[in-house]
Amino acid sequence: MDTLNPNWFLRARLKTRQLLLLIALDEQRNIHRAAETLHMTQPAASKQIKDLEEMLDVKLFERLPRGMEPTLFGETMIRHARMALTSLSLAHDDVLALKSGLVGQVEIGVIMTPAMSLLPKAIAKVKQQAPLLRIGVHMEPSNTLLNMLERGTLDFMIGRILEHDTNSRLTYEELTEEPACAVARIGHPLASAPNLTLKDIAGHPWVLPPQGSILRHRVDMMFRRAGLEPPANTVDTTALLLITALLQQTDTLHVMPVDVARYYQSLNVLTILPIELPFKMDAFGIIRQQDHLLSPGANLLLTAVRSTAKEVY
Repeated sequence: MDTLNPNWFLRARLKTRQLLLLIALDEQRNIHRAAETLHMTQPAASKQIKDLEEMLDVKLFERLPRGMEPTLFGETMIRHARMALTSLSLAHDDVLALKSGLVGQVEIGVIMTPAMSLLPKAIAKVKQQAPLLRIGVHMEPSNTLLNMLERGTLDFMIGRILEHDTNSRLTYEELTEEPACAVARIGHPLASAPNLTLKDIAGHPWVLPPQGSILRHRVDMMFRRAGLEPPANTVDTTALLLITALLQQTDTLHVMPVDVARYYQSLNVLTILPIELPFKMDAFGIIRQQDHLLSPGANLLLTAVRSTAKEVY
């Protein structure tokens, strides 16, 4: 097959309808239901997919007895169709916002630690310059945010690049490593214990991330390297409301990023135990799509995040 011209979609007269149809087929996995969703006839939908396949000279979907499954080529086109439509939607929103005297919409993803100190300060800076800029914040684990970023629903994110992620379309700017600490309720007996060691805390009840998570593995290995058995009396959860409730109502211990712990300690929700844990969580940073053109509002927030990170870290 000849290499496609970078503007092949112009020559192919690629229709927005075809992009919508790709997404509908991905969601419905049935040409009849996908056509109904878009108020098209099934023959018209079939022809649009066939025209696209002929233009690309690849099979986008496997036709199965009970429906359709996207091929590797189909999955690629579906992902880019979502990104293109999301970009067009945001462009429309930006135009309307500018007509109304606003400066558009920004969607950012963030993990917990930078959501506590870095991002609020960056947003405060931006709001001083552009008080009507609409900022959507999504706080999720890095794997969820990476998926959102790749689908085009985020302008950029602050999180971690996962070890198994080899997506060359992403750029990563490291901001800082993330030290961890042990925490407990206000007034916990260990809070005033002198010369606290890992042996002193190993036998206490803990609330920890679930088995199989990176943080749980590192906590377990921290105790094993010290010749101790990891805590056996545990509650496994990442639900922050439950964690803080357990800490306040029992003598349970927990491990969390230092910045997060300092924030909750400032609110008198918990206290940081006087022991330096011999491990750090993975570093986090700014992650972007290489080919994603940021709006002026998104660039403004990105600049504020970078400058605030220099102050905070």
